[in-house]
Amino acid sequence: MTALWPGEPWPLGATCSGTGVNFALFSANAERVELCLFDASGKTEAARMVLPERTGDVWHGFLPHAGPGQLYGYRVYGPWDPLHGHRFNPYKLLIDPYAKALSGSVEWSDTIFGHTVGHAGADLRLDPRDSARSMPKCRVVASPPPHDRARPRVPWSETVIYEMHVRGFTMRHPGVPVERRGTLSGLGHKDVVGYLKRLGVTTVELMPLHAYVDEQDLAARGLRNYWGYNPIALFAPEARYLATNDGMAEAYAAVDAFHQAGIEVLLDVVFNHTAEGSELGPTLSFRGIDNATYYRLMPDAPRYYVNDTGCGNTLNTNHPRVLQLATDVLRHWVEAVGVDGFRFDLATVLARGPAGFDPQAGLLEAIQQDPILSRTKLIAEPWDLGPGGYRLGGFPRGWSEWNDRYRDDVRSFWRGDSGALPALARRLHGSAELFDHPHRGPHASINFVTSHDGFTLADLVSYEHPRNVAAGRDYGGHDNNISSNGGFEGPTTDSNVLARRERRVRNLLATLLFSQGTPMLLGGDERGRTQGGNNNAYCLDDATSWLDWSPDARADHLIEFVRTLLTLRRAHPVLRRGRYLHGLDRGPEGIKDLTWLAADGREMGDGHWNGGNTMGLLLNGHAGEFIGAQGDPDYDDILLVLINVSEHEAPFRLPAVGGTAWRVALDTSVDGPMPRPGPGDDHIPWPIPANSVQLLVRS
Repeated sequence: MTALWPGEPWPLGATCSGTGVNFALFSANAERVELCLFDASGKTEAARMVLPERTGDVWHGFLPHAGPGQLYGYRVYGPWDPLHGHRFNPYKLLIDPYAKALSGSVEWSDTIFGHTVGHAGADLRLDPRDSARSMPKCRVVASPPPHDRARPRVPWSETVIYEMHVRGFTMRHPGVPVERRGTLSGLGHKDVVGYLKRLGVTTVELMPLHAYVDEQDLAARGLRNYWGYNPIALFAPEARYLATNDGMAEAYAAVDAFHQAGIEVLLDVVFNHTAEGSELGPTLSFRGIDNATYYRLMPDAPRYYVNDTGCGNTLNTNHPRVLQLATDVLRHWVEAVGVDGFRFDLATVLARGPAGFDPQAGLLEAIQQDPILSRTKLIAEPWDLGPGGYRLGGFPRGWSEWNDRYRDDVRSFWRGDSGALPALARRLHGSAELFDHPHRGPHASINFVTSHDGFTLADLVSYEHPRNVAAGRDYGGHDNNISSNGGFEGPTTDSNVLARRERRVRNLLATLLFSQGTPMLLGGDERGRTQGGNNNAYCLDDATSWLDWSPDARADHLIEFVRTLLTLRRAHPVLRRGRYLHGLDRGPEGIKDLTWLAADGREMGDGHWNGGNTMGLLLNGHAGEFIGAQGDPDYDDILLVLINVSEHEAPFRLPAVGGTAWRVALDTSVDGPMPRPGPGDDHIPWPIPANSVQLLVRS
């Protein structure tokens, strides 16, 4: 085997040059780094060489005549001193943090732990067994060309997000060839992309694609980490999502298929923790490369990890090299794959400084000033498990945030909870009390009723208690779901119960799509997807989680209803304004841009909000100055959203606004065609059916 040449310290990772491969690895506290080469099977270590050069804290070497397909890993030498935060163990094969592909997967055995296991104080004692047989190998890949296709670049005001799981969405899709189901190749299939295009969503948000590890306790029970929030190689696509050996090309092709249909692709990324867990977890990569740099350790006891994530460890994104890793990962997915933005899991962790959460933290600032990343859509999950970790509304300009208050308040209202009307109004308004401050607008609120975490929409209206125990296994999950079952718990054939559930689903969806802000749908909700009452299916890679594409008349009705909602939202910009409406602007007819109406047709005052069941939201599309994408005035009709949560029909005196007669564009009490004519006389009370939402339009 040819000896290593000095090579270059940049870029980090394994980089093909055409004449060989440059290997570069960061470690500030290492004393020596060995490159281990493996045969094509990944089972035999063919060579072990010391990286010959160190430039600053980067160890590097160049292997002539090597190329794509070469399997490798690292062994890193340094102090074994857990009490001071160092856990170097050269007996453990390590994954390159910059690996673009992995071959094989983690096989759980005692050998992958850097420390001995099974007794008190085990994490202090070095384990001398070789872990290579149980470890995946990094695979050298050719540098992909930059993504050079046109991007949809959907404005925030037009964005409708659809959260989906790559594997679950296509595993049962009849139009996708069997060998492509559950993969990125299947995701990019024309029938899949066409379905979402016809539905009317603008943006898909993919749950994590990066390589991850099934936790040891799951593997022991024959389960898998289905959701993927347990990362180990942030650049590499997860192998179980691939139909080919060329993950980058497959990911690129899937994204490109969506782009050609005018649909954006966002990627859920996990930078808050890794699969290595606590001090009792395995040594797979970061821990063995430079534990004291990559992780936040307890200041007074660096043997232990800061656990603001609840997953055993917390990545130290305050360190410049860890910050660099995060931004390099993001640029890779944007430039090499073409994704249009990111949702950051437990994003509060990424902005934690010595004094707690800091909206000007280094990683957030680095993303904002980056000429590539600053142009992407950025979405924070604005909480973690650390002290003061709930930061909804606290992220800086340029960021949007998952709004769990929207979820909870909308659920509470449609469950019929007393006093929920004021909170519903705040959510319909785009949660201005949280986001209406300089440089932020309604789009900063990512409105959702359901997400991957919790009940599906069908289960939300069918179960008051989660069913997370099956075959003797308890899958955890929380009990505060703010759900109701329509009069019967679980599956039923009772037509009255089913009708109540279906109307409540329509109410929740209509509320979501008629709210200011950015709506997010959970994949499959438009088809009535159920998980059988399980609200924590993170480990169920089976029919529980996979979308059922079987022909279903009820599903077809609901799909058509969602299409109608999305068509209405697209057609009426006053439902999705780029800045908050506060009733300060008036149209030529003197009507304010936003008015809350009581059942008697008058503007709501303090006395109307307490205990009310009925409300009207009048939106004037002629008020205010709004400019469309082509520079034209972005005027709209006058819209009236009517809401009645009571069990009885409620009369509502419609406002006299001039123009043509009102027409009903949508009525959730009707499971059939729309629109239909509205009242001909403004002075006659208009009946709002029980438990319903109506959208009236006046040109």
